[in-house]
Parts: sequence; C-alpha cells; structure tokens
Amino acid sequence: MQPQIATLVFAIGIAGLFWLDHDSEHISKALWLPVVWLSISGSRSVSAWLGMGPPPREVAGQLPATSLLDQLVAAALMLLGAIVLIRRRKDVTGVLKAGWPVVLYYSFSLVTLLWSDFPGWGFKRWVRGLGDLVMVLIVVTEAQPTAALRRLFSRVGFVLLPASVLLIKFYPELGWAADVWGDRVCIGVTTNKNILGNLVFLLALGALWQALRLVRDQKAPNRGRRLLAQCTLLAFGIELLFEAHSATSGACFILGAGLMLAASLPPIRRRPAAVHALVFAILLGGALTEFLGGRAAVTATLGRNADLTGRTEIWGIVIPMVNPIGGAGFETFWLGPRVAKIFAKVANGQGLAAANEAHNGYIEVFLNLGCLGVGLIALLLVQGYGRTVSAFRRDSALGALLMAYVVTALFYNITEAGFRILSVEWFFLLLSVVAANRVTCVTKRPRRSDLLPSQASWPGESPSTLEMTGQQANHARSRPGDL
Repeated sequence: MQPQIATLVFAIGIAGLFWLDHDSEHISKALWLPVVWLSISGSRSVSAWLGMGPPPREVAGQLPATSLLDQLVAAALMLLGAIVLIRRRKDVTGVLKAGWPVVLYYSFSLVTLLWSDFPGWGFKRWVRGLGDLVMVLIVVTEAQPTAALRRLFSRVGFVLLPASVLLIKFYPELGWAADVWGDRVCIGVTTNKNILGNLVFLLALGALWQALRLVRDQKAPNRGRRLLAQCTLLAFGIELLFEAHSATSGACFILGAGLMLAASLPPIRRRPAAVHALVFAILLGGALTEFLGGRAAVTATLGRNADLTGRTEIWGIVIPMVNPIGGAGFETFWLGPRVAKIFAKVANGQGLAAANEAHNGYIEVFLNLGCLGVGLIALLLVQGYGRTVSAFRRDSALGALLMAYVVTALFYNITEAGFRILSVEWFFLLLSVVAANRVTCVTKRPRRSDLLPSQASWPGESPSTLEMTGQQANHARSRPGDL
C-alpha cells in the first residue's frame, strides 16, 4: 500500500474511532488543554512535527536547546490552564489540600535550587513541571471527572497509537531510529523506544479499564460501538508493545492488567481488604526475586542483561557524587563538569557515555533531590496507594485503574527514570494520585436532589447514574472554566 493511501485509511479509521466512542456526557472544552499537553509530552515537540528542525536531542552535561515556538506553545497552554483553575479555585483548593504530599514535593523541589549549580535552568524546568500539575487538576476538577478521564485516554490514544503504527509501517524515516548502540529501533510518534513503550502501556491500561466497565455495564448507552472502539485501541496498544521491544513497559502492562483483572473478580471486588493482600503478594514476589538471586533469570526472560544493560555500573558511579541530603538541585545533576567525571569512569563506552539519566527513578530523584526527595516520593506513593484503595471501595473499576498506575510506577522506576517532569509516566502517576484524592476528599455527600454537577464526587457523576434536572444540566453547560 502506498504511504499516501495508508495515511488516508488511517485518518478515516481514527475518525471512525472517535465516532464509535462518542457519548452524550457533557465535558467542558477546557479538557482539550490536557489532551494537547499530554499529546505533545507523549510524542514530539510542535517544532519537530512542523519540520522546523530535528527533534531536540539532549546531550549530557549541556543545557538542552529548546525552540522558541515550543516555549510559546507551553506557555500558552499553561496560561489558559491557569485561567481555568482560577475559575475553579474552590475545587482546586480542596483537591490540593487532600493531596498535600504533591504540594510538598513541588515546594521542596523549588527549595533545592538554592544550592544548585544551575538554578536558572532548574527554575525553568520547575515552572514547566507545574504544567503537568495544572493539566491534571483540569481533568479532576471537571464536573464529571470519570467521564473526563475516559475522554482524555480516548482522545490521546485514538490519535497517537494508530499514528505510531502508521509511521512504523509506512514512514520508516519517521517511525524508526538508531539507538546509541547503533541498533535500529521503532519509535512511532515518540523520540525513543522506551518512551513509546511507556506511552503505549499506560494508554492500553486505560483502554482495558474502559472495556471492562462496558462489559460490566449492560445498560451503558451505545455500549456496543464504544466497546468496539476501546477494544480496537487496546489491540493497537498490544501490537505496539511487541513492536517497541521495551521489556519494562511490557512487564508493567502485564502487571497492571493482571491487577485490574484480579480486582474485577467478585471475591476481591466485594472485599476491598483483599486488595492489600493482592498488592502485598506482588511486592513480596518482587522482593524475593531480588534477594534470592532471581534477578538474572527474570532479566534474561525480559531480554536484558543481569546488570540491566549497564545501568548498575552508572548507579555505582553517580550515587557518591552528590550531597545525600538534598541532592544536586532539581533537574540539574546531569549538567556541568560532573558529567565529564562520570564519563571518565564509565567502562562501557558509547552506550553509557550517551546517558543523561540514571535509568532508575529512585536514584534519579536521589541525585537531584537527595534522601529528602526520595522520602517525599515514597510519601506520595504511600498516600496515593491508600487513596486508590479508598477509591476502590467506592468504584472498584476506577479504583483498580488508579491502583494499577501507582503499583506499576513502583516497578517501572526500577529500570527507568519515570519520576521526571514532562514524562508520560510522571503525568499518569500524578493523575492517579490526584484523582484518588478527589475521589476520597469528600467526606460527606450531599443529597442527590441537591447535587449539582460541579459538586459531583466520584463515582456517581455520570448521567447514567445521576439523574440531572434541566436546571442542573444548564449549570453544567455554563460551568466556570469552560473555554
């Protein structure tokens, strides 16, 4: 098939997916802000898509060059997002109070710039990092937040996953690239095979969640065609996981999908306390594998070396190079003269010398924020997990999805640095933690007869479960914050 014809076929197919998944639930136009933000974070910069130069490539030790166009796009999205949140300030305040570990983490990250060698660059990164939080807050403060989550996953997934297949199959000059070892790898719409794998497994879990909800909800409007759309998206995701050959992302998808499917079983769904036993068994299995010397067998099964493709060598070099309490400063460790010292000690030549991260989320946080930063990440994960379990008690399907994102983040960050701003992994972790706080921060529910969509708590905000009067529907359409 000619690439032009394939492009037309895929464009029609993408439009068909949007039509199949269409529903009548009202979501504000403000949701397009996080959709665009996540689409850019999960693919390539605007300047790269417009052909205004090659995708920016970060070189360790040097300040990455960024396009003025990309900076303006990010600033515009953040400004519009801030306007939306100001109009929703009551909801935002409640969510941030419930999610105080997130606020504490961002605050401490800013403080660490006081002792950074590159405070100006670190501050720019910190401001960009606020964009992730702004977009997450837009999603969870929607009048119907569960519906907003569904729309977010679908809008991003329906475009990026089929587009990745199109580029890999018909535009190899865009869909494939050479890695630092010279091997040819598929990257789809992203700039790296690991980023592609991460994007795919997170969106595929979202598609699985929607499919499971539709299977269970026999009365869902347009159930058949929406189920077809989500199953198609899930199929694209599984295909791309095979294409990407990202062992970590593939393992995390299996782990997250298994957790969601197990949590959907009646014995566990009806006894939320059993969720703790399920998660504990997963963590215990991972710990026993490590301490009983099973790492070599597991990594070999995943197609990796026992030293995680040279990652452990870097870890032994970089950990002693920073202040163990506060680190080198937010997002500034891989800059300046210290990088040359790292390269001088690396024995594995080109592959490791091209590294600009620790390839371990916990160590990456330690390098930039020290033990205090690692402790804050642990606090965020523990509180987030607790809130996802509470969410599971209210809505087992939604709670299982949010829990899967938190649990897979624990494992993903063993071999990849996923706690970094502007990464898809960080966005989804932040989304799951903040969403879980939104689910559980309402301690006393108003009566249904008095409930307006802007006050809707999770679950129960959907028109299928909450009857809305004409006055309430008009309130939803005129909600402050719509663009």
